[in-house]
Parts: sequence; structure tokens; C-alpha cells
Amino acid sequence: MSAEVPRTVVVLSPRLGAVLPAAALPALRTAPVVIAAADVPAEVADAAGAERLDGPLPADAVLLTTDPAHPAVAGADEVITTPEPAGAALLDAVAVMDRLRSPGGCPWDAEQTHASLLQYLVEESYELYQAIEDGDREALREELGDVLLQVLFHSRVACEGADGEPFDIDDVAGELVAKLVGRHPHVFAGTERIDTAERQQHRWEELKRVEKQRESSVDGVPLGQPAVALAAKLTSRTARAGLPADLLPAGPAVGDQLFALAARAKLAGVDPEAELRGTARRFADTVRDAERAARESGHDPHALDAETWHRHWPASRGDSVRESR
Repeated sequence: MSAEVPRTVVVLSPRLGAVLPAAALPALRTAPVVIAAADVPAEVADAAGAERLDGPLPADAVLLTTDPAHPAVAGADEVITTPEPAGAALLDAVAVMDRLRSPGGCPWDAEQTHASLLQYLVEESYELYQAIEDGDREALREELGDVLLQVLFHSRVACEGADGEPFDIDDVAGELVAKLVGRHPHVFAGTERIDTAERQQHRWEELKRVEKQRESSVDGVPLGQPAVALAAKLTSRTARAGLPADLLPAGPAVGDQLFALAARAKLAGVDPEAELRGTARRFADTVRDAERAARESGHDPHALDAETWHRHWPASRGDSVRESR
């Protein structure tokens, strides 16, 4: 082996701080000399008994580095990497968000508040919803990241404590873990047996009701969600509470009729929000097709009369329209 290439290279994780992989311990104990590259933190070098390089690398050295592309890696007899747990890249996302929000970061990010970010939370959530509807895997991955950004952003704003008791992303994650564990006693405590998804859903609601000390079956329903989804959620909540279906809104007003239609769908096991979104998106596609056909026939698609609309309406999608006339 060349005298400039160490026998063993240990690639440390810059995400995990002062963590040495257990697989490297035998090599570190028996090596005549351990060299720490300049990118290795001082506390890690000290813990490993490593020296800083001051000349050529000895042939029997163990090299510590955080750079997986270090020149010594290619010619090493053994390369030991540091295993990272699933989700380790989230530490990078937290660090980037912290940098953007900190002095010397991005002025726009620094000015945002919980209230100013609300519009982006809604927009990103719907873009994720659409990616799932479209079955677009590439967009799904991207939009999940954008929704994650909202969680990171709000958590970073909250840790500054400008509008109340501060908390950070670790508090958010810790509370989520406690909630998931507490609401799945059959998984984590082994004190219950639940073998169906339906039973788990009921048990989840029971545990949530006790935990939140809710007095009503409709407590905790987010009233800001789209109206059709809200009607469906209220219907499912009250149905589980034993409310008779004849007590659901069913008056002559348009709102009553829309609620009744959404309720009937939900009780039949159909998601009315998804159904209405599907119909609306198909309608939008049909409108574009008709406008495109009209444009190709020499018409201005922004100035079509009723006759021209009907003439260029796609035949395969026009039956329901014609039947309603």
C-alpha cells in the first residue's frame, strides 16, 4: 500500500456530532496511530485519541473524517461508515431552517409570523392533496417536503417565544410521539387487543375524548375545513355518538340540502369532499377541452356563446349536460 493511504478510514456523520461507530472500536484500539482530518470536531478527535495530521499519512494509520469523498477512501483497505437512523436528514432540514431564521439569514424568513404563514400552510396542503389525487410520485415527494417546511417554520417561530411560551421542534416531535404511543396501547403497552381498523378508529376517538376532556361529540372538529368535509366530519362524529339520522339538517334552505347530501354520502361510506373534488376537476378538464376545440375552429375561447359551447363540448362528457337541459 502507498505510504500516503491509511489502512482504515472511519467516515463519521456530521449530523450526529460526537458519535463514533461501534464497528470502528477494534481498529481504533489496535491502531498504532489515529489521525483526525481537519473536518473532525475536536471533542471527537480527543475521544478517539487521534492526532491532527502534520505530514504524510502513515501506512498503518486509522483516519477519521466526516467527508465520504476524502481522497483516502478510494485506496483504503477498510472503510467504516457511521450508521444513521431513519430520519437523520431531518436534522439538516432543522439546521437550514434555523440558519434562514437567524441573524444573517434570509430577511423574508426573519419577518414571518404564525399568522403570515397561514396562507402557505393552506396552499401547500392543497398542493399535496392534488399530488396524491394525480398519483404523481415526484410531486408527492416535493409537496411532502413543502408541508414539512411549514412544520419546521412554525416550530422555529415558536421557539423565539414572541407570542407566548416558547417551544421548539423537539417539543413538537416529543408531544407527537407521546400521543401516538398513548393512543396505541395495543401496540406499545400490550394491554389491549385490537385487530380491526374500525375498532382502532373507535378506540382512538375514545382515548382522544378522555385525553382532551371533551364534553361534546363535536368538540375538536376543525371548523375551518372546507364545508363539504366539515359536514361529513360532523356527520361521522355524531353518528358514532348515536345521533339518529333524521336529526341531521334536512330543511329547504340550500345549505340544509347540501349538508343532507354530504351526510347521506358519508353514512354510505363515500367521502363527499373527494367525490365533489373529482367531479369539479373533471369539469375543469372538460372546459379546457371545449375551449381548445373552439380555438382550433377559429373562435375566441374567451367570448363563446351558448351555441358554440355546446358545439365544442366533448361528446363523451356532454350527456349529463344535455339531460339536464
